[in-house]
Amino acid sequence: MHPILRNILAVIAGWFGGSTINMALVSLGYKFFPLEGVDTNDMEALAAVIPTLESEHFIFPFLAHALGTLVGAMLAALIAANHKMKFALVIGGVFLLGGIATNYMIPGPTWFAVLDIVVAYIPMAWIGGKLGIGFSKSKAAA
Repeated sequence: MHPILRNILAVIAGWFGGSTINMALVSLGYKFFPLEGVDTNDMEALAAVIPTLESEHFIFPFLAHALGTLVGAMLAALIAANHKMKFALVIGGVFLLGGIATNYMIPGPTWFAVLDIVVAYIPMAWIGGKLGIGFSKSKAAA
């Protein structure tokens, strides 16, 4: 496959795979910590209830953002033809922009916004890139 097409596929697969993990973990979080009487698909309803939530309600959103970014970046690094870490960090940047937008649309506690934006995106993309590069090297050696 042509390297440019492979790199485009890496970004698409990283974004799609990471988004899938993200949404699965958010949905799972509502099973562990249900929001009684709140339509979780309604942004206005979520924004209204967020200030009343306990810290445990933020565990799954953080895990969703961090692990979604990690998996997306790892996929991008595994698939990319070259510049694997750059593509992993692109995924981190895309998810970071989404995280900033989400924190703006559904304002939560300041501690969560800072933790989410500082830890869940670029550091996880870097770790995912390292893992993807490591797996692709071990696969090439085998």
